[in-house]
Parts: sequence; structure tokens; C-alpha cells
Amino acid sequence: MNIHRNARLTPRGRALIVARWQAGESPGAIASATGVSPATVCKWLRRFKAEGPAGLSDRSSRPHRLQTRITPQQLEQVQTLRAERLPYWRIASLISIPRSSVARAAKRLGCHKLPPMQPPVPVIRYEREAPGDMIHIDTKKLGRIDGIGHRITGNRKGQSNKRSTGWEVLPLAVDDHSRLAYSEVLPDEKRPSCIRFLLNALRFFRSHGVSVQRVMTDNGSSFRSYRYAKALRLLQIKHVRTKPFTPRTNGKAERFVQTSLREWAYAKAYAASADRTAALKP
Repeated sequence: MNIHRNARLTPRGRALIVARWQAGESPGAIASATGVSPATVCKWLRRFKAEGPAGLSDRSSRPHRLQTRITPQQLEQVQTLRAERLPYWRIASLISIPRSSVARAAKRLGCHKLPPMQPPVPVIRYEREAPGDMIHIDTKKLGRIDGIGHRITGNRKGQSNKRSTGWEVLPLAVDDHSRLAYSEVLPDEKRPSCIRFLLNALRFFRSHGVSVQRVMTDNGSSFRSYRYAKALRLLQIKHVRTKPFTPRTNGKAERFVQTSLREWAYAKAYAASADRTAALKP
């Protein structure tokens, strides 16, 4: 039982009041001895006379009647109006009940979170028939490392002094059919670096007997540049770009990014960026 820290009487103290009263003491004398008011003594004596020992127990502070309690009809109206995507304040004004009551009723009914306006886009899975028919290319920025950070040590002291360390870029290329993949670490994601990675990736796939026919990238500025398009045109490779703001179009490369982060970039603590780059080669 949780007793308030300032409570003068517990059920045991109330029973002591009754015992003193039965022994012949007056309510005033009992109040002076127990440190409470005579009105409090009389209250517990009245409860004892009416209910017996059970009346000395604590009662719920909940009122007997609630003036603003929602009726079953109002509860049904809340559910119906919420299904029409009306906000709480609008439902409260239509039913004439407090907004807080509408919120509690909606949570109780399980309709406090509105469903999306449009159904989720169905997942369309595909795979090219032969290796080289489609190569997915994506990039991921990685912060440079100049010491083990607070995620490993738990010490954030001096963390703000390392915000100018800079970035590295991890470009990746994945074959749609065979999942053969190539990646390397570059200093930036500018146009020359992207073209350099493209040529290195094509050499890698060619060394494995894969002749690349198409390359899929996102709509980054480097991939939309004239020189990148010219390089693909000279290599007689078709360039396919993803739908804007739809990364799932290039899902195989996105999946390889997450795999690389979990199994390489964030798999262990590196003391320097060079150690992380060296760990990528195997």
C-alpha cells in the first residue's frame, strides 16, 4: 500500500482512534494525542459506526459521478468522425465534449493515429536475365576518423572539436543478376571521382567476364553531368536514372550500402580512416 509521506493516519492509526474512543476518551483528547483535528477523528468514527472495520480502509478518490463522461453514442460518433480524418478539435466542436476527452476516446478505440492518405506502394521485385544487363551504382558519405569516438569510449569531451575532420565517399556498384559487387573509398563525390569509379568498376566487372550493358544511378549532380553522360556514351553503355525521391528503385545498391556499413564501416572501432580503408580491401 502506498501511503502519502505527509499522512498522519494509516489504517493502523485509525484503528487506534477507534480503540481509544471505545475506551472512553473524547474526540478532542484523541485528536490532541494523535496530532490530527477533531473533525478528522469524528470522520473516522462515523465511518467505523457505519461500515465497521472495513470503513477504516482507504477509498478511491474517483468521484461517484462524472459530469463529462462520454456516452456510448458519443463514443460511436468519435469513431465515425475520426474515420473521416477529422482532427480532435473539430470532433470536439461537433459532439460538444472537451478535446481531451476526444483524444482519450480515440486512443481507447485505436483510431488516434490516422491511416495514410494513400495505400503503400506495392513492392515490385525484378532481376535481369544475365550478368551485366544492369549495374546499380550508389554512393555513401562517411565521416573521416582521427581517433576512436564517443560511441566506443562513451566520452563526449572534445567532441565538438572534431566536426571539421571532413568526409570520405564510398561508391558502390552491384550487378543486378549475379550480385557481384565492387566498391572503393574516394576523397569526394565530385564528377572526376564518379567517372574514375565508373571506369574502375567496369574494369573489375570485365575481369570477371561481365560485359556491362546498362548503368543505373540516382539523380545526383555528378551523375547528371555532361562528362559522365559522354563517358557512358563512348563506352556504349545505356544510362538509366532512378525516379526522383524514390530510392527503392535502386534498392539493390541501397541494400549493399547497409550491408557495407554494418559488416565493415561500423563493424569495429578504427583508429584512423586509413585503417578503415585497409579493412575494405579483403
